[in-house]
Amino acid sequence: MKHFLNSADWSRPELQAMIDDARAMKAGPTSEALKNKTIALLFLNNSLRTRTSFDVGARQLGGHAVVLSPSGGMWPLEFEDGVVMDGDAEEHVKEAAKVLSRYCDMIGIRAFPKFQDWQEDRKDKILNAFAKYADVPVVNMETITHPCQEMAHVMALQERLGTLDGKKFVLTWTYHPKPLNTAVANSALMIAAKFGMAPTLLCPTEDYILDERYIEQATKDAGAHGAALTISHDINEAYEGADVIYVKSWGALPFFGNWKPEKKIRDRFKHFIVDEEKMALTNNALVSHCLPMRRNVKMTDAVFDSQNCIAYEEAENRLHVQKAIMKALVA
Repeated sequence: MKHFLNSADWSRPELQAMIDDARAMKAGPTSEALKNKTIALLFLNNSLRTRTSFDVGARQLGGHAVVLSPSGGMWPLEFEDGVVMDGDAEEHVKEAAKVLSRYCDMIGIRAFPKFQDWQEDRKDKILNAFAKYADVPVVNMETITHPCQEMAHVMALQERLGTLDGKKFVLTWTYHPKPLNTAVANSALMIAAKFGMAPTLLCPTEDYILDERYIEQATKDAGAHGAALTISHDINEAYEGADVIYVKSWGALPFFGNWKPEKKIRDRFKHFIVDEEKMALTNNALVSHCLPMRRNVKMTDAVFDSQNCIAYEEAENRLHVQKAIMKALVA
């Protein structure tokens, strides 16, 4: 049994096989590949694209999705081992995972960090607890990484560019009034390197460099393809000659749990917005965002609504890559 927790756990050929299957299903969306199969979708955080695409995807393959959330009547869960459960939690994750494994063929987990202590959040306790105790495959629907999103991104890039080897990929931080999860950024950097692109991480200061695990993984995978990971704080240098611009905002890890001083830093870098002037420095680059996105804060209308923006294709591809992932896990 294999879980789909992070793209780093799978080889490039394995991921490419799923993307190829996704492209085939994009041309013919329905089948009986998941006939009589059920996936439990646990949403501990809000969702629009993920919830819809997993639910619709299961149905298109003849399966069924059961959506669960604390607001929808699910018992509050405890995730620590050996704890005396005299607090709010009514059920331990061990029981929840074991019981759901007897009802369902897969379990999807969406659980954001608490944004209080990165040393705790980086352990990804909720996802790993379900992976530990479940007797069926577990799918990461976004925790501290978001591998499904980046599979959809790579699929959209391949649809436009063909081979991605050697392409200059820029992951750029952009301003947002609130500190956001690093999940998409972590996954984007890793999967760009895994698929042979030359990744650049563009961020305002060293405070916004991603967790060392993802930097190390991207460095390793880029090196395996004869490329190198570049970390830059220079906008013009990063955009120059880029083939892909990927847009995301995230909070600075050193300020987890102490966001007031971090806001003073981020407010100085509103000029990191992706606009026509910056895009003119690129090699007619494709640009995308995982959505939801604040227009004219992260990206101007002119850039987002241009022919070079593939955000809608990426969002659509979530449906197809997730079907391919579910198929691969139950095969």
